[in-house]
Amino acid sequence: MKFDLGEISSVLKQEISQYKSKLDVSQVGRVVEVGDGIARIYGLDNAMAGEILQFENDVFGEVFNLEEDSVGAVIYGDYTAVKEGSDVRVTGHLMSIPVGNEMLGRVVNPLCQPIDDGPEVKTAASRLIESDAPGIARRQPVKKPLQTGLKCIDSMTPIGRGQRELIIGDRKTGKTALALDTIINQKGKNVVCVYVAIGQKESTIADIVETLRKYGAMDYTIVIAASASDSAPMQYIAPYAGCAQAEYFMYEQHRDTLCVYDDLSKHATAYRQLSLLLRRPPGREAYPGDIFYLHSRLLERSAKLCDELGGGSLTALPIVETLEGQISAYIPTNVISITDGQIYLLRDLFHAGIRPAMDVGTSVSRVGGDAQVEAMKKVAPKLRLDLAAFRELQNFARLGTELDSTTQLQLDRGNRMVELLKQPQFSPMPVGEQVITIFTGTSGLLDDIPVNNVGRFAAELLKWLSKNYPDYVKEITDTGKFSDELAGRLTKAANTFKTSGKK
Repeated sequence: MKFDLGEISSVLKQEISQYKSKLDVSQVGRVVEVGDGIARIYGLDNAMAGEILQFENDVFGEVFNLEEDSVGAVIYGDYTAVKEGSDVRVTGHLMSIPVGNEMLGRVVNPLCQPIDDGPEVKTAASRLIESDAPGIARRQPVKKPLQTGLKCIDSMTPIGRGQRELIIGDRKTGKTALALDTIINQKGKNVVCVYVAIGQKESTIADIVETLRKYGAMDYTIVIAASASDSAPMQYIAPYAGCAQAEYFMYEQHRDTLCVYDDLSKHATAYRQLSLLLRRPPGREAYPGDIFYLHSRLLERSAKLCDELGGGSLTALPIVETLEGQISAYIPTNVISITDGQIYLLRDLFHAGIRPAMDVGTSVSRVGGDAQVEAMKKVAPKLRLDLAAFRELQNFARLGTELDSTTQLQLDRGNRMVELLKQPQFSPMPVGEQVITIFTGTSGLLDDIPVNNVGRFAAELLKWLSKNYPDYVKEITDTGKFSDELAGRLTKAANTFKTSGKK
């Protein structure tokens, strides 16, 4: 009996190919070491950097280190459920989260799982938490203002839609309050807000959510919370998850969005913990060498998109906490160099009752007047420089030197402007009222009002105008302009108010 070897080999090859197609060839590794949110895994030779891993008990992680004989991974979620010797599977996917309108009004963790005792979030869309920033050709200049409702910010360090404005200062100087005022002021302006809490106390986050709910801001806000009790990996991915949520509304719905990262100091600390546990080489202040890239790849995703892409925008308000006013420290200087300006809050001003406690000499917006309405550009062109000069004069006057009449007049005007720019928390002011208030100060209408009565006088003047001349504020709000003719009418009305004994 003769055998045809060629025929036999072809049959064997066919059978082997069919066998391979039915075989589950997914790569499985084994955990050899686990702790503090970090796992070292053996047997995943073909794993890719950034790939999602599936552990037992439905816990997920991400490949961070590719080493010669093992893989270093971070674990998202409950890392205590992962044991040494347990199996790990590669998924072939990158980290993504659910996104959509269903997320609005919810409080979720960085994996976008609800933590507000509400129903499960079901969305039709998902988005990678890490994505490339839009290139130069896909952007357009920042020109449309994003009003904070705070007189001192909108007049001296204006924020535009698509800008990145850093809020920096020591602890307990009103950084979060400034960001919350900005979110509350977006009510009715078709802006989606995302607030990312990183490394804060759970009680603090609960207070913030309650405040947003009280002022009706949760209807258009998503809160992503990675509290101090969460693991370092969860705190690490929180701002990227928040940015991905905002990007969905910017790219898919062509809307304006605002993202607050509170705060990036704790984010950098969490990343340093991860890096040291993964035995990456430490650099300055024990931070890894890529700490700048950590924040630059996040903040560069903020943009004002070109009209071909729908013209949506993502405005970022990163917050950085300083220690004893050291803005020249490592992380603050890194973030300052990435952003388009900074709002520096001083502890001494805060304790002196000047709130927002903005230091006008150090604070700056690199977008400047491009992010202001014409009316504001007209009434407050030199306000920041004048107030900075006033601070210098104030220090000089403390020496007890005899001052000439011009200098004394400048000091008196500066004191009144400081009082005028004070604003209570959670009371944002429409831009029309801001323009009128600042005009009364810069035009000298308040020079004969006692300093301690300036704030009350300005508030009562606005009430009186809204009752007797409501078209003044409406004209500024509708047109965005402040004509000389309107300035004359307003001056006449203010003088009438003063002579009526309403000081």
